[in-house]
Amino acid sequence: MRAMVFEGVGRPLRAVRRDVPQAGPGQLLLRVEACGICRTDLHLLDGEVPITDPPRILGHQIVGIVQPGGERVGVPWLGWTCGQCRYCTSGRENLCERARFTGRDIDGGFAEYAVADERFCFAIPAEWPPERAAPLLCAGLIGYRALRMCGDAQRLGLYGFGAAAHIIAQVARWQGCDVYAFTRPGDEPAQALARELGAVWAGSSEQRPPEPLDAAIIFAPDGALVPVALDAVAAGATVVCGGIHMSDIPAFAYERLWHERVLRSVANLTRADGTEFLALAPRVPVRTHVTTYPLEAANEALDDLRRGRLTGAGVIVI
Repeated sequence: MRAMVFEGVGRPLRAVRRDVPQAGPGQLLLRVEACGICRTDLHLLDGEVPITDPPRILGHQIVGIVQPGGERVGVPWLGWTCGQCRYCTSGRENLCERARFTGRDIDGGFAEYAVADERFCFAIPAEWPPERAAPLLCAGLIGYRALRMCGDAQRLGLYGFGAAAHIIAQVARWQGCDVYAFTRPGDEPAQALARELGAVWAGSSEQRPPEPLDAAIIFAPDGALVPVALDAVAAGATVVCGGIHMSDIPAFAYERLWHERVLRSVANLTRADGTEFLALAPRVPVRTHVTTYPLEAANEALDDLRRGRLTGAGVIVI
């Protein structure tokens, strides 16, 4: 099979040919149709999130066809948990200390075939185009978990309007929220997409929203946005950091956090998140905006993501 392989920090993925992997007990062999690219892939490439046992095939938003059988399934970031630790036994498997993650500890979807634990796969309706379903499996799931942590916020700010935010903006609007979108300065395409998806306001992250926010989610991996978001929210509001890695948060005065504002992070996902969100997505309905790339252009796709040239989500189509 063809695959794009990570071999070391700071090096581009390398196109190789490998034997098709074999599924073991409790595993599924998938013919990969599509795999979304993610900011986490950049963190892996840059060593900000370590891969302890390279070489590794990246990619953790996999849509594929079970071989044999023909069912279409999706594979998310969370690829395995122990099922025995205090987190797993209390409904918090996203915090499992022995968890293994797709595209980091387990070979992922930047290849023609992949193997996944069947317990961590989700059914994907046959009528969903695979390239449109792929971003739901991380951008959608992590975004949805972050959105739930915002409670019943009426005014929701989204900092960084990329793959996750453009999905969650649709869910939030469906739930009755007013969405305020914050982008890099001058990113007119992302601001236009936000307005197209129902945002009541879209502008630069350097700007204050016209009204105090009840909650904000920071999807951009920029720690400097934390005090900015705290300044934009009302008393009692929540600011959620929605990424796996963020640059250092600068020191800020306690006054910015005072009045019972809450600052918190989101880590990974649970299978319950996946079941709930994938049942909700067609009811909204969520429409993903994607740019597709062939497998051999994975490095180009990741560079487009790094440089802010993508609007919506990027997807590798096999």
